[in-house]
Amino acid sequence: MDKKIGLFQRYGSILFFPITIIYLESIFKIVVFKELFNIGIVYMILFSIPAGILLYLVSNLFSSRVNRTISIVLTVFLTFIFIVQIVYFHIFKTFLAIYSINGTGQVLQFWQEVLSAVKSKAAVILLLLVPLLLIISGKRVLFVKKVSIKTKAWLAFTMVCIQITATILVFASGTGELSTGFIYSKAVIPDLSMNRFGMLTTSRLDVKHLVFRVNSPRTEEKEEITAIADNTEILNKPQPEKTVETQDLQKPEINNDDNIMNIDFDKLIASESDPNIVSMHRYFKSVKPTKKNNYTGMFKDKNLIMITAEGFSPYAVNKDLTPTLYKMYQEGFRFTNFYTPMWGVSTSDGEYVACNSLIPKSGIWSFYISGKNYMPFCMGNQLKKLGYGTRAYHDHSYTYYHRDVSHPNMGYDFKAVGNGLNIKKSWPESDLEMIQKTADEYMGKTPFHTYYMTVSGHLMYTFNGNAMSAKNRELVKNLPYSSGVKAYLACNIEFDRAMGELIALLEQSGIADDTLIAISPDHYPYGLTNKEISELAGHQIETNFELYKGIFILWSKGIKSEEISKPCASMDILPTISNLMGVEYDSRLLMGRDIFSDAPPLVVFSNWSWLTDKARYNSKNGKFLLAEGETNESVNKQYRTEISKRVNDMFTYSEKILENNYYKKVIR
Repeated sequence: MDKKIGLFQRYGSILFFPITIIYLESIFKIVVFKELFNIGIVYMILFSIPAGILLYLVSNLFSSRVNRTISIVLTVFLTFIFIVQIVYFHIFKTFLAIYSINGTGQVLQFWQEVLSAVKSKAAVILLLLVPLLLIISGKRVLFVKKVSIKTKAWLAFTMVCIQITATILVFASGTGELSTGFIYSKAVIPDLSMNRFGMLTTSRLDVKHLVFRVNSPRTEEKEEITAIADNTEILNKPQPEKTVETQDLQKPEINNDDNIMNIDFDKLIASESDPNIVSMHRYFKSVKPTKKNNYTGMFKDKNLIMITAEGFSPYAVNKDLTPTLYKMYQEGFRFTNFYTPMWGVSTSDGEYVACNSLIPKSGIWSFYISGKNYMPFCMGNQLKKLGYGTRAYHDHSYTYYHRDVSHPNMGYDFKAVGNGLNIKKSWPESDLEMIQKTADEYMGKTPFHTYYMTVSGHLMYTFNGNAMSAKNRELVKNLPYSSGVKAYLACNIEFDRAMGELIALLEQSGIADDTLIAISPDHYPYGLTNKEISELAGHQIETNFELYKGIFILWSKGIKSEEISKPCASMDILPTISNLMGVEYDSRLLMGRDIFSDAPPLVVFSNWSWLTDKARYNSKNGKFLLAEGETNESVNKQYRTEISKRVNDMFTYSEKILENNYYKKVIR
């Protein structure tokens, strides 16, 4: 019996960490991805075993007493990071990157949301605590004296062999745009990596990419991009392809010149010694630019107000509840197939995409990093050099997401709470009050360009945790929705009032018809559950594409209504407005496209899914879906390969622009 116990002690101790990691990863996979038994479980187990053996070896370096303490500390750490990721994902619907740890203090401002998430995930957290409880209570089974050097050597050998085996299997797991080997070694796609390899392995890869700055996708022009799998179906709903004009607009004379600047790429290539920059010059030289069109300069010399609206969505636009937003949507350009993809750093990345027409780099705070770069194409810098007064405002902390760095760098005189903007303290603050406190600073001082980042529509969507929801509670109390949905609609009433106030002030100043207002969300309202969003939509929401269906309001008093049904996204906002304002910009150096141009539409999502007017690709399940009316002959293998390469390039060169301060090298 004693001998059996001794063996159990010895092997129970060795197996504890590998089994613990597999257990924690399995719970994480079930909770986050709602599945366990896919190919990812094989890779997750294979990568978990070496990690577990390594932790065992670390916890067997000293005396039994010290080893016990080390083992408990390691188990606490493991349990903690899994709990943090699950709670973070529950709140923000994305994963916490290693880089974002520097913003922990900012996240903790949402302590109420954190407590709510912990409460919601209490049962899951209890399950995650099981290994810790076992190791604390299982001294006799899980802690033995130090093992021999020979045993440690065998364990180390086993660890290396399994790690090598797992890596070989990863790279032998097939080809394609999003093969397992590609995701493991090149691309940084947390949604896919977490599901395919597990949370710990993804965190390890995150550190590798962060420390060694590994370029995510392929960068060599000669490298062939293999077409995605031939798993083709017909979409249930048609994908409209044409622009439907409901009323005529007063448009300038058509000019079909390219929207480019005078950049001599051949000269730049000849004078550049860095092969990485040379490859960028060659790539951007090869990009097909968009052309000027009959919308070019429609608002030249007019005022511009851009607004990134927190948690805004089409469901917040209602004729009775939000009449101003409804009026603006109906009277202006109506983009009926617009998407707001969700990126890794939530609101900050959402702003970055809309303001810069670049894909944010995964694992870092791209907007903050861009604060040290030359960013000539954002509207603040473009219009400032034309003599516009350029100001930006935010009705929350001026340092949140380091906006005190990124926004002045975009050419704005930036004010927010704590930095020149005095707003009544509440959570969230009032967008209406922000408009009232700031409008006098630029009204009547034309031409002007003003940028707002709102906050009234922020989660949580409850009447006891959201001051704006509570303020407007009476207006939604009789609606046939659940409490969370009512609270969401109520806080957006405050944003609607802000827009009503803004338009009234423009009209009083006599400049409403000389001012273009552009409104888009930072992300979908992830503070609502998918069930609650489905409640608003009136049907079950599809979660890879439809969930991100957004709204883009482009309005000026007196313009004629027009419906635009081609697929477009927040990345297209900057080039579209640049074209409307008639400013000089180079369409080759932006990832989005002027929506009014004849450029083929392409919407890209953070997990590398994409859609066009002809098809869509779901990276989660590998399915390629044709739009109704399209066939395999019209959307052939070449088309899929070209789109896949374009998506790859968009991620690659967005990252390279950010890392190399590229605009400074080509625009002087």
